[in-house]
Amino acid sequence: MGIGRRIGDSLRLPGRGARRTIAVLVVLAVAGGAGGAIALTGPALVQRLGLVAPAPAPLPPVPHPALGPLPPDAPAPTPAGLSAALDRAAADMPGKFAGVVIDPASDSELWGHTPERPLVPASTAKLVTAAAALLALNPTDRLITRVVTGPDPGTVVLVGGGDPTLTALPAAEDSLYPAAPTVGELAEAVKKKAPGPIRRVLVDTSRYTADGLAPGWSPGDVAAGFITPIEPVMLDGGRIDPKLQDGPRVSDPALTAARALADALGVADVEKGTAAPDATAIAAVGSAPVSELAEHALRTSDNVLAEVLAREVAIARQAEPSYAGAAQSVLAALRQAGIDTTDAEMVDGSGLSTQDQVPARLLGEILAAAASPAKGPLDTQFLRPILTGLPVAGGVGTLDDRYARDGQAAAGRGVVRAKTGSLTGVSSLAGVVTDTDGKLLVFALMSNGASPATVRPLHDAMAAELSRCGCRRS
Repeated sequence: MGIGRRIGDSLRLPGRGARRTIAVLVVLAVAGGAGGAIALTGPALVQRLGLVAPAPAPLPPVPHPALGPLPPDAPAPTPAGLSAALDRAAADMPGKFAGVVIDPASDSELWGHTPERPLVPASTAKLVTAAAALLALNPTDRLITRVVTGPDPGTVVLVGGGDPTLTALPAAEDSLYPAAPTVGELAEAVKKKAPGPIRRVLVDTSRYTADGLAPGWSPGDVAAGFITPIEPVMLDGGRIDPKLQDGPRVSDPALTAARALADALGVADVEKGTAAPDATAIAAVGSAPVSELAEHALRTSDNVLAEVLAREVAIARQAEPSYAGAAQSVLAALRQAGIDTTDAEMVDGSGLSTQDQVPARLLGEILAAAASPAKGPLDTQFLRPILTGLPVAGGVGTLDDRYARDGQAAAGRGVVRAKTGSLTGVSSLAGVVTDTDGKLLVFALMSNGASPATVRPLHDAMAAELSRCGCRRS
């Protein structure tokens, strides 16, 4: 799940292997003594009469339920071959369309359809945010939620450190998030180490700028379960039901978290406040490492987690931890790493805003950087968690219900790994796929102006076509 994981590992398929066995039933029908004599003295005749089964065929090889390492010398598709496979689908795509296919081994663009055109990316924008987070933050760092002494005896302060995964559930394994810390364990630590009886809980949200909802978001997105105001401490990503991935969110996540801590401490008085710089530390809990949070944000398309990662990038780059500061910092981090962000404009970190604009080529370049082979034994692949976090077609994440076995895109099932994106009139799909020659390819497909119900199957079919196309026409 962490840094440096090999591409072969990241493309391992889930599920159980299938074993095929052949059972042979031999029935000997003997009518009388004569028949018995024939069976003993004339086996060839008995076989011809069908009274003895022939020797069974050799058992077929047992399939291995994983993709092995890709061949280093697999031939790349030719631009002409890819054009023959994809041009018609691109031309027939409703609305505005942009797409690109890149060979990450050579970093060469093999096919494109207006790949420089900026379009609304929807949740494929999380690829941009995740890449910036993995480049700007230490991937092994954790987001820390602290409790410190308050301004007067009997008061403690819950200090937000950016972690939206703190859970109200009694056990961490029940959380939607990986290795989530619990309010219960934080409260128990506070009870043991507090300097005296606790009568009041304050919550400090000063780590982030309080700026409500981002441009292009709707207030209805909170009730719909897509987002909550971004504050540096919250429970279960602000969900009302901590076990419901896309359930309604609270409108005051920090205060909700403080009330949960206060309840666990047996305290009723809860307010907003600020911890003193010299406050004494009482207790702390941490999230999963940043690399795992980035993977989870991609796999489940978690908007809140993506927004938090974007603000942490802003803090790392000494910018304002607001929507605007985070969006600018994310693109700046990519530019510093040598990734071309020309014509990209972001106003949030999740892609929920309809005001985001991203070229397909930028998504392709990020994925190509994540999938490129290491140049040497000490070459750390900081962006590898992007690959391990991609949903698997027909398997896990936001692609688990796509690429049906009997559908047009069935060939891509288990082979396509890609980040999805959907808003009203917006569809996008960007990821990696292995073709029939064993060549790993990167692709990004974006559409604006047509219903996702219409466009999603078309994108899926294009990615599936890449999986079954050697595409080496000259």
